[in-house]
Amino acid sequence: MNATPLITTPTDASGRPVRLGLRENWLQFTLLVILNVCVGGLVGLERTTVPLIGSETFGLTSDLAVFSFIIAFGLTKAFTNLAAGALTARFRRKQLLVTGWLLGIPVPFALAWAPSWGWIVAANVLLGLNQGLTWSMTVNMKIDLVGPSRRGLATGLNEAAGYTTVGVTALLTGYLATSYGLRPVPELIGVVFVVAGLALALVVRDTAAHVAFELAHQPLPTDEDTGLKATFTRTSWHNRSLRGASQAGLINNLNDGLTWGVFPLLFTDHGLGLAAVSLIKGLYPILWGLGQIPTGHLADRVGRKPLIVHGMLVQAAGFVLALALLERPLLAGILSAIALGLGTAMVYPALIASISDHAHPAWRSNALGTYRFWRDIGYAVGALVAGILADALGLNATVIAAAVLTAASGLLAARWITEHRLATR
Repeated sequence: MNATPLITTPTDASGRPVRLGLRENWLQFTLLVILNVCVGGLVGLERTTVPLIGSETFGLTSDLAVFSFIIAFGLTKAFTNLAAGALTARFRRKQLLVTGWLLGIPVPFALAWAPSWGWIVAANVLLGLNQGLTWSMTVNMKIDLVGPSRRGLATGLNEAAGYTTVGVTALLTGYLATSYGLRPVPELIGVVFVVAGLALALVVRDTAAHVAFELAHQPLPTDEDTGLKATFTRTSWHNRSLRGASQAGLINNLNDGLTWGVFPLLFTDHGLGLAAVSLIKGLYPILWGLGQIPTGHLADRVGRKPLIVHGMLVQAAGFVLALALLERPLLAGILSAIALGLGTAMVYPALIASISDHAHPAWRSNALGTYRFWRDIGYAVGALVAGILADALGLNATVIAAAVLTAASGLLAARWITEHRLATR
């Protein structure tokens, strides 16, 4: 991998030379990848068992009530993502990373021994705070380290580490639940992730010097407002490409929020046991995670837009497969999970890299925070839409709605997003 050309060799607070590039920062980059394994593992605790805890343990009969934990998680994570971008102007990334892990400490214990459904919802507020801070900072810090030319690969590796662990943990909790019950054993593996994540957050070095170095080599236009309000409107609407990426991110995570709540209920209603459901729920994020390593690299080679557009259409096909083959539910679930996983793997790193391409380093954290706000509000929107449609029209209707929305989002991305790489300026 070629390093970014350098003009000077500044040093960080510890006197170490500051260089941009994956090879030059491989040790810190590797620590951040391992750290995101822990981030993904903590949220993976909920993928298989929590919807079933709502319906079977606490006797919830409304699908919207069951999906309320996803709504709480999505809203909290979305607003934390937005705040995280602004907070980087006042606090170092490492400080926010450590804070995120401290907030996550109670989560596995609350999931394991919550006396009522309200405690599960409250645990998901803490989980949203944890994920918003820790995942945002690992993304930002990796982008800081590698510079413009390897953003696709950097984000691909980051998201691969997180979402592969989401899938593996979903599988593991499902199989533990078949032997030990829905609680507390499956949830307590989250203690390992919290302890390891906090330890790594204390060890990893901050990347403020790398941001300063990139800023020094890319002057900010004098009339450009870098504040959160200006960046929010620029990313959400004024800039066509940023708008296109933001809406695609929202629909992508709407899909995830919908499948998170709907698929365990849909496939158990059609006769599958917990082990089979955990296979479906685990396969989707595992493919999503592992697939981002080649797709992130590919995004640096062929551009962001082709992967975004085609990835959304592949996801839409995944929902179609889930319903078309539902008479054979295991086959339907597996093929749907494969399409959803591969489609999301195409989209995820390309979207983050596209946002970074179009954002100046001075307001990149706010742009990423805005994008991640819209993307993760999709969890809440997906769960809300799924709950309302499922209660009114049934689970099948929610899957049809997801397919239509996803295909439309891909077409909007094709219309709005353009290729624009800061590295080639």
